[in-house]
Amino acid sequence: MAAHLSYGRVNLNILREAARKELREFLDKCAGSKAIVWDEYLTGPFGLIAQYSLLKEHEVEKMFTLKSGRLPAADVKNIIFFVRPRLELMDIIAENIISEDKMHSPRDFHILFVPRRSMLCEQRLKEQGVLASFINIDEYILDLIPYDGDLLSMEYESAFRECYLENDQTSLYHTAKGLMTLQALYGTIPQIYGKGECARHVANMMLRMKREFAGSQNQILPVFDTLLLLDRNVDLLTPLATQLTYEGLIDEVYGITNGYVKLPPEKFAQKKQGEASKDLPTEPKKLQLNSAEELYAEIRDKNFNAVGAALSKKAKIISAAFEERHNAKTVGEIKQFVSQLPHMQAARSSLANHTSIAELIKDITIEQEFMTGVETDKVNTYIEDSIAQKDPLIKILRLVSMQSVCNNGLKQKVFDYYRREILQTYGYEHILTLNNLEKAGLLKLQSNSRNNYPTIRKTLKLWMEDANEQNPNDISYVYSGYAPLSIRLTQVLARPGWRSIEEVLKMLPGPHFEERQQLPAGLHKKRQQGENRTTLVFFLGGVSYAEIAALRFLSQMEDSGMEYIIATTKLLNGTTWIKSLMDRPEAQTS
Repeated sequence: MAAHLSYGRVNLNILREAARKELREFLDKCAGSKAIVWDEYLTGPFGLIAQYSLLKEHEVEKMFTLKSGRLPAADVKNIIFFVRPRLELMDIIAENIISEDKMHSPRDFHILFVPRRSMLCEQRLKEQGVLASFINIDEYILDLIPYDGDLLSMEYESAFRECYLENDQTSLYHTAKGLMTLQALYGTIPQIYGKGECARHVANMMLRMKREFAGSQNQILPVFDTLLLLDRNVDLLTPLATQLTYEGLIDEVYGITNGYVKLPPEKFAQKKQGEASKDLPTEPKKLQLNSAEELYAEIRDKNFNAVGAALSKKAKIISAAFEERHNAKTVGEIKQFVSQLPHMQAARSSLANHTSIAELIKDITIEQEFMTGVETDKVNTYIEDSIAQKDPLIKILRLVSMQSVCNNGLKQKVFDYYRREILQTYGYEHILTLNNLEKAGLLKLQSNSRNNYPTIRKTLKLWMEDANEQNPNDISYVYSGYAPLSIRLTQVLARPGWRSIEEVLKMLPGPHFEERQQLPAGLHKKRQQGENRTTLVFFLGGVSYAEIAALRFLSQMEDSGMEYIIATTKLLNGTTWIKSLMDRPEAQTS
């Protein structure tokens, strides 16, 4: 099931197995038949660790979603609540238990906090008079979840908001703990680099935790050579831009959640001749997207404009393979053809799916003017028209934020104009959202200081005029010309090193630093001739699929000498990111 996690340079299945083992141990603590009551947000991430079959093996008979009122009827001995440590969820649990007690059913209650226990939550349960009802109160430390052979995410949806709006560093503590778990399984990471305030906090916490655990370290040869911690606010521009890789565009248009995408069913219907269209499916088609599927692994990181050619080439190969059957004469040849049939049929259905997806996605261009610095200091007519047509508010906020970031803030009259137009068109309740965007640095007034963006753009070559989308030779292909700043920083760190761009680093927010962790004697790697180094790049506050594609591109470059594993607090795109900063996002007009 999770074979694709062990294909890469680092076997991430080890992490998944460790998480499964802990889950089994907890379930075995609760002897007898069980029902799990899920905090709905956790079901997706948990699905990547353990399928229902594993739970069934440990006597889990029923599963329910946590909601207020009475629990559904279930003839089981144990009821286990799997929840995040949120106060509002404690009130629902209390309601569930009180209504169970009224029924006088002899049940054992257990609660499993993911990823950490919380004193505040236990206090709330105590106030509600139900704390004593629990036999086991435990925590299940699920920090980093393997999403693919080179990708880990905490899926901590509010991390950016907490760090930059609420000054709450809980997610940074979870990050540091997750990195300690990783080091326990894969060895101490000798070099740590970082850029940004949050990166500094995480590194400090890791070093402190390491001192506290001194002496109990595993004697494991380090798998990672370097850890790079990057704050999302060092590069606010990249997630605002529309991703132009195949996977990035699927996420922009349909949203990828926990490795799955839901697509409109009509494109996938097998229509037969003369069949009435009323029989078309109405349920969205749910597809899993990861490197376990050969074709997807091949096209996911390509620029969208190169996907069509790749699909038609694949179609020709598959057609030719099916034609082979006419040439199979001997029993041996027929047998060989039949043995290849399941693989070919899977490839054919995979091709059909991706051809349908490719037809669903269309193109986007206005943003490139901002990235190249064209007329960023005045009211943009396209944004003006979009507000007048009452386009979705999130689209407007993305574009205005992008203009602000590329111009180091907006002039007072431009700022006031956008603010007035947005509030009058979409409603005054969005004043809170605009304030949040200001606080996060996405929207700001231009101060007297000069605009550093052109300098940063030129020094780091963030805009490449002739980006080759078909056969890329630079990471800028992921945005058809714009090279993500976060990935350029990663690229320069590997070679020639950050010392060469000291001036630019000072222009970007937050400190930059380097730390070394001492390795126990005998654990220093002896590198073979031509062996690549491995860097874990951790994005604090979220990362987009286009940035992931750019890092994969760097890993595959012949002369890079570096392989990248990507970790993040959350996989995001411009829409989900802006949404997380909105107050009352449900009130936004979609």
